[in-house]
This record gives sequence, C-alpha cells and structure tokens, in this order.
Amino acid sequence: MFSKNKRKKNSTRLDTLIGQNTHITGDLNFNGGLKIDGSITGNIFAASDSESVLTLSHEGHIEGDLKVPNLLINGTITGNVYASQHVELASKAKVTGNVYYLMLEMAMGAEVNGQLIRMTEENSDILDLEHETVAGTDEASLRLPPE
Repeated sequence: MFSKNKRKKNSTRLDTLIGQNTHITGDLNFNGGLKIDGSITGNIFAASDSESVLTLSHEGHIEGDLKVPNLLINGTITGNVYASQHVELASKAKVTGNVYYLMLEMAMGAEVNGQLIRMTEENSDILDLEHETVAGTDEASLRLPPE
C-alpha cells in the first residue's frame, strides 16, 4: 500500500521534459524525473538515486539502452532496459530488446519483443546504476554488461 502511493508520487515528479518535436542524438544522464515526448538516439542513464523516474509518453521513441531505477513506458524503445526498481509497461508500450527488472507491471496491449528477465540476489549486479569513469575521457558514464 505505501509503496504504491510512493510510486504514484514519484511518477508525477518532473525535472526535465523533452518535447514532442525534439530529437536528441547522444547519451543522456539525468537525475530526478525525466519525461520524453520526443525521440532520443543514444543510451539513457539515471544517477544511482533510486527515486529517479523516466516516463516515455505514447509519442516518445528511444533507440538505445536504458539503465534507470523506475520506468513508465507508453512509447517505443529499441534497446535493452535495465530497471533496478520498477517498470510499468502501459497499453501502447513497445519494447524491442530485453527487459531486466526487479518489479514489473504490464497492461493489456503492451508488447515486448525480447526477454523479460527478473533480477534476483544472485544476478542483481546487472542493475547497478553506479557511474564509472572511462579511461581516456573526463566524463562519467555507465558501462552496460556484455551480452
């Protein structure tokens, strides 16, 4: 009961909005609430804050991998999804790739063309959101596990 209310609160948090007519090419790092109505070609990473939420509207499109704690999908994702807390697939959600999750909600009409992989204690390190500095660059980035 309490976690449901907390999730509703988090899903309304909005720090950054990517509008419907906006296209971004490149990786995106964020903290807090991010809503995408436009399109992104690149990977998206949230800070290790377990309160961060990415919302992808029915108009939104992402080509790349996502590594976020909380995710509400109602648009299209082409890439793997890594959610350390919660994934909600709404009725117009379409994911082409694997979904790694701890908790999952899926509405009728949602589509996943890949595997749904529930994380356990033994393999939960794949969901770690910690940043790691890449040799030869000054930017902090996350490394996705090899497939």
